[in-house]
Amino acid sequence: MPLTLNRRNFIAGSAGLIALHPFSIRAAGNQAHLRIMETTDLHVHVFPYDYYADKPRDTVGLARTASLINDIRAEATNSLLIDNGDFLQGNPMGDYIAYERGMKDGDMHPIIQAMNTLNFDASTLGNHEFNYGLDFLMKSLNGANFPVVSANVVKEMGSDPTQDTTLIPPYVILDHTVTDGSGTQHPIRIGLIGFVPPQIMNWDRRHLEGNVQARDIVQTAQAYVPQIKEQGADIIIALSHSGIGAADASDGMENASVPLAGVDGIDAILTGHHHRVFPGPDYEGAAGVDAAAGTIMGKPAAMGGFWGSHLGLVDLMLEHEGGAWRIVSHTSEARPISKRNEDRSITALVESDQKVLESVQAEHDQTLAYVRRAVGKTDAPLHSYFALVADDPSVQIVSIAQTWYIGQMMTGTEHEGLPILSAAAPFKAGGRGGPEYFTDVPKGDVAIKNVADLYLYPNTARAVLVSGAQVKDWLERSAGIFNQVEPGAQNVVLLNPEFPSYNFDVIDGVEYQIDLSQPSKYDPKGNLINPEASRIVNLTYDGQPVDPDQQFIIATNNYRAGGGGNFPGASPETTVFEGPDTNRDVIVRYIVEQGTISPRADSNWRFAPLDGTSVLFDTGPKAEDYMDQLEGMQIERAGDGPDGFARFRITL
Repeated sequence: MPLTLNRRNFIAGSAGLIALHPFSIRAAGNQAHLRIMETTDLHVHVFPYDYYADKPRDTVGLARTASLINDIRAEATNSLLIDNGDFLQGNPMGDYIAYERGMKDGDMHPIIQAMNTLNFDASTLGNHEFNYGLDFLMKSLNGANFPVVSANVVKEMGSDPTQDTTLIPPYVILDHTVTDGSGTQHPIRIGLIGFVPPQIMNWDRRHLEGNVQARDIVQTAQAYVPQIKEQGADIIIALSHSGIGAADASDGMENASVPLAGVDGIDAILTGHHHRVFPGPDYEGAAGVDAAAGTIMGKPAAMGGFWGSHLGLVDLMLEHEGGAWRIVSHTSEARPISKRNEDRSITALVESDQKVLESVQAEHDQTLAYVRRAVGKTDAPLHSYFALVADDPSVQIVSIAQTWYIGQMMTGTEHEGLPILSAAAPFKAGGRGGPEYFTDVPKGDVAIKNVADLYLYPNTARAVLVSGAQVKDWLERSAGIFNQVEPGAQNVVLLNPEFPSYNFDVIDGVEYQIDLSQPSKYDPKGNLINPEASRIVNLTYDGQPVDPDQQFIIATNNYRAGGGGNFPGASPETTVFEGPDTNRDVIVRYIVEQGTISPRADSNWRFAPLDGTSVLFDTGPKAEDYMDQLEGMQIERAGDGPDGFARFRITL
C-alpha cells in the first residue's frame, strides 16, 4: 500500500531567506519556489575516507555533501531532500555491518543513522540494497525516519502493477507546506514513486529468486502514475535508480530514465545508477536529453554523481491557480564537493558536517579496525615486480576472481556455457610511479586494504562477447608494450616507455606466446599500424588452437568494455553484462569465500624462444627476492637501471 505522510518544512520562510535565490526573488503571491535536493549512489560513504587505501579522500562522503545541503536549506524557503538508492552496500563499512556486526531487530545501520541526522524526506531502493539479502534490507529500513519506496519489486504479482503486493510501498504522497512570494503558506501534495533495474533478479538471484519478482520500470510507472494523481498528488517526482540510456522503451530495460521521464503525469525525475553527473557533458547528445538545460523529455532532472561527490539539485517555480499547482519554470544542476585542478590535484570545496560524522563515528572506527585485519590468507606472495615479463600472481588473483564472478552472472542467461576468459592488467608496475610503485603483499594474512594494492581503481565488472579472432587481436594490442627485437640481438631494451602498464592486458583461460621478433600490430594508442603483423603465436584454448569464429566471454572492467585503451572486441556494442559490483568488491568477496587463496601464476603466456637473443628489463630492487619463482625463464641481474630501478637480463 502507498504511504501518505505529513512533513514539515525544515526552514520557515522569511523575506531575507527568499532573497537568496533568484527563483525566490521572482516568486509572486501565487508562486512558490521549491528546491529538490538529491543524493544518489552513496554506497555507505559517510566519512570522506577511502577505506581500501586507508586514508582520507576529499572527493567522497555524505558528511561533505551535508554541507551543501545545509547551505541550500539556509537559502531556500521550501526544500526536499531525497535519496535515490544504493545506500546500503559499496564500501568496507557496508561489508563490516553485513558480514561482521550484523543487523538484529532494533539495530541502526550507519548510513540510515547519517540520513536520519540530515532529516531526509524520502528514498528509493537501488540494486545494491539487495546484495545482503531481504532480511538484512528490511531490518535496515526499519531504522529509517523517512519513507522508502519502490514500485517494481513485487512479492505477489497482481493482474496489473496497481494490484501487486510490493516489497515496500510503491509510492508516497508527502503533505508538504510551501511559502509563496508574499510569505503566505500553502499546502501541496508531492508524490514520490521509486524504481530499480529489474536486472536485480539476475544480479542477486540467490537472495531474490522465489521471494520477489521485478517488473518493467516504464510499464509500472504507466500503471501507478494515474493512481497517484487520483489520490491528490499535485506534482509527481520519479525516483529512478536507473541510468540515462535509450530514448525508446524496451521490455525490462536497465537504464530506463529517458522513457520513464516521458510517462504522462511525471513532472520531474531524479536519476542515478550510472555513477555520472547530470546535467553536464556526460550525456551530451543523448536522445531525449538536454544535457545543458538539465532536462529529460523536457522535464527537469538531476543525477548527483556517486559516493556523495555531488548534490543533485532541481529548482521548481510552482504556480497555484484554479486550485491546482503547476510548474512554470525550472533549472537543474549537480553541485560538487570538490574540484580537480589542472595538475590533477584535488581541492575540497566544503568541510564535513560534524553532526553527520559524529552520528557514525563508532562504526567508522570499527570499520578501520575491520579493513586493517585479515579477511583471508594467501599461501603465496602477491607482487607485480615481473608482471610485464611473465605470468604474475597479482594479476592472476584478479583474473581468477573476475572469472569466478562472471561465471555466476552468466548462469541462467543466453550466454551460459560459453568459455569464460578474464582480462587483467598490472596497475602498479613501476614506470613513472618509480621503483617502489609495485604491488607487494607478503604470504600470509590479506586485509581488505591490501585489495587497493591489487586493484587501484574503483572500476566496475563487465563482460564482453568476442570471437576467437578478437581474442587474438586483443592480445596483439597488449603486446604493443614491447619493442621489436631482432633475433640474435643482445641487451635490447624490452619495454616501450610510451605504453602504460594498465593497457597490458593478460588474458587468462587461453595459452599463448609473444614473438618479439615481429613488429607490433598496434601503436601505443591502439591504432592499427601493421595489419599483417602477428606477435601472438600458439594461441590455444583447452589444448586446441583457438578457432577465429569461436565465441568467448571475457571478464573485464567498465573502462575496458567502454572502449578505454581502444582494444579490439571491447566496446559497448560487445558488452553483454554490466555488473553492479566493483572489481575490488569482487576480489574481496572471492577472498572471503575462499578463506585461503593460492594465486600462483599458471604460466599461460610467455615469450617465444629466440636463440641467442637477450633483452633488458627494469623493475623494483625487491624483485630479486622473487627471481626463483619465475618458472621457465632465464633471468639474471644486470646491474642498476636509472632512477633507482634494478635492471634484469632475460635470455629469450
